[in-house]
Amino acid sequence: MTCLLMRAAERAQLAMMLEVCAYPKPGNVDRCHDYPDTRLEHFLASTIFARTALEEAETGTGRIGEIIKHAVRDTNCHKGGNTHFGAFILLIPLVFGKNIAGALSAIEKTDVSDAVAFYKAFAMTSVKMKAADELDVNDPHTLTVIRERDMTLLDVMRHSAENDMVAREWVTGFPLTRRGADLLKQIGSGRQAIVQAFLTLLASEPDTFIIKKHGMEVARQTMLTAREVLDGRYSLEQFDAECIERDINPGSIADIIIASIYTALGEGWSWDY
Repeated sequence: MTCLLMRAAERAQLAMMLEVCAYPKPGNVDRCHDYPDTRLEHFLASTIFARTALEEAETGTGRIGEIIKHAVRDTNCHKGGNTHFGAFILLIPLVFGKNIAGALSAIEKTDVSDAVAFYKAFAMTSVKMKAADELDVNDPHTLTVIRERDMTLLDVMRHSAENDMVAREWVTGFPLTRRGADLLKQIGSGRQAIVQAFLTLLASEPDTFIIKKHGMEVARQTMLTAREVLDGRYSLEQFDAECIERDINPGSIADIIIASIYTALGEGWSWDY
């Protein structure tokens, strides 16, 4: 079966699997190393257990926010914590709409019920919000604020876009997802294309997951080091080892790469050599 003949849900699962298995991706779980509490197996298990929610998205009949909540609920089935929350934020509308154009049309139609469901999904994860955020997922009053303001899920993403590059994809038309897919098709097939696309996006702007965890300076230096690796001035293996040692993981770029792989697969990119 070619990827073009695969169902959208199958392409999404394949994208999740290919991203985590590609190596080395500096700082992230892959086939070469785990985190103390989260292993490769946890990511692969989530890839499997996401199937029901992804199939729900493929039918295009449910609500995007509710489907994201279902994806988070169904993948909270192991001790590895959240593995794909950011990826689901991108994948669910892409699968729902079949492609980027369809996703943008779908997210324009989100409403307050999607926003409420999304925040309930958020509460199931261990993802941290920016300090003092007025829409803090840990504040019970947040859902009241969302309802009172009649905020759609797209409004929530607009609220978060300045500090979260995954949310920014919704607001700006999935530009990094598009760029990553184009890179994969330009570079070629296989895991090396995924690693190269990952490094290229990492070198393009500071990863917001790193910013939240370590601050802007660490994220900026990680971006600059990725540029040195691409230019051949620094070892990819050394970069990976340093990120692991310092607990620097470019999680937002990983989420976007999953969306890029999904998009590229639907456009004829070959994951196999």
